[in-house]
Amino acid sequence: MKIVSVTTHVVNAEMRNWVFVKVQTDVPGLHGWGEATLEWKTRSVAGAVEDLTPLILGRSPLDIEQAVRAMRKQSFWRLGAIGMSAISGIELALWDIAGKHFGVPVWQLLGGKVREKVHVYTHLGFGDMRAVYETDSVDPLVERAHEVLAKGYTAFKVVILPYVHAYAPRKAVSRVERLMAALREAAGPDTEIMLDFHGKPGSVATALSFIEAVAPYGPMFVEEPIQPGDARGMRQITERSRVPIATGERLVERCEFEEHFHLRAMDIAQPDICHCGGLLEAKKIAAMAETAGMGVAPHNPLGPIAGAAALHFAVSTPSHIIQEEMVGAVPWYFDVVSGPIEMAGGHWQIPEAPGLGIEVNESECAKHPFAPEVYHTANAVLDDGTIVDW
Repeated sequence: MKIVSVTTHVVNAEMRNWVFVKVQTDVPGLHGWGEATLEWKTRSVAGAVEDLTPLILGRSPLDIEQAVRAMRKQSFWRLGAIGMSAISGIELALWDIAGKHFGVPVWQLLGGKVREKVHVYTHLGFGDMRAVYETDSVDPLVERAHEVLAKGYTAFKVVILPYVHAYAPRKAVSRVERLMAALREAAGPDTEIMLDFHGKPGSVATALSFIEAVAPYGPMFVEEPIQPGDARGMRQITERSRVPIATGERLVERCEFEEHFHLRAMDIAQPDICHCGGLLEAKKIAAMAETAGMGVAPHNPLGPIAGAAALHFAVSTPSHIIQEEMVGAVPWYFDVVSGPIEMAGGHWQIPEAPGLGIEVNESECAKHPFAPEVYHTANAVLDDGTIVDW
């Protein structure tokens, strides 16, 4: 059995373009699907998939480690987020093929089941861009929280930090504290609430000011308190914070995680399976995290194939804590891909179908062709005109 073609199918979902990757074998009817979605880099990722394809054509799709090794080492240049996302999409498709070939779900090939259900969380508005990034006052925030809880979720994440820079204005800190207090009151004591700082604070001191303000309300974790890559700054925050600290969605090389693990510069690692190199690489990162006494809560606000991959990872990974998801981010979410995700009581259930358990409707995909993503990032400007981190 050999790989004969690799193609991308771009599906515009407003907030991002989903990049689906199809790997075709020479066995009639046997193909696999992966996802390589990377916001605002859609055409670059699709081009990277095309650039990498010659390195794996003619190879066995079952030699997954070898295929990834070829794409990484025979590319010569460091691949970065774009290249690693392309590899991830291809790698996931190879797992889908392997599961179908052997007639078992992918989690069975990844070491088997370690739990009976997977705790998940969503975002306010279930992924709608305006709800996620523009709900910044008490009443709509509380209303959206009630909507999430009414859907059966027992955990959710919010982005309520304003745009800031190297210091934390007192007014901004007080506002965030009020919002968090309202959320806790609305959600009750047992609901897990996560705060995504989105790397907005421009200094350790800024991040700590906001963390201290929300700490009394018991967030499950604060995510990306500063920009990614600053392991020493992250260590300062982690050592001084009363709230668990999570990061990792924008770390795409294992060596980037290694520095954070070595310094104990976070409490929870958040690799993105669609950016870090795929399922095997995510499993290696999870093993490193477990050795350092940390759990993993993979980043995943992407499309339905990414969600399916995250499910198989969670089923088979002991150090997994909770899974981010954006199921239903667009009304036609389940028209383009039917998959294995079933939720009950705030948890995904264990899939049993071979491979990733997905079916892609290519004709439905074609109804949502590429369109430039909304550049919401352009809103990251202070009142005086300073451009800051989104």
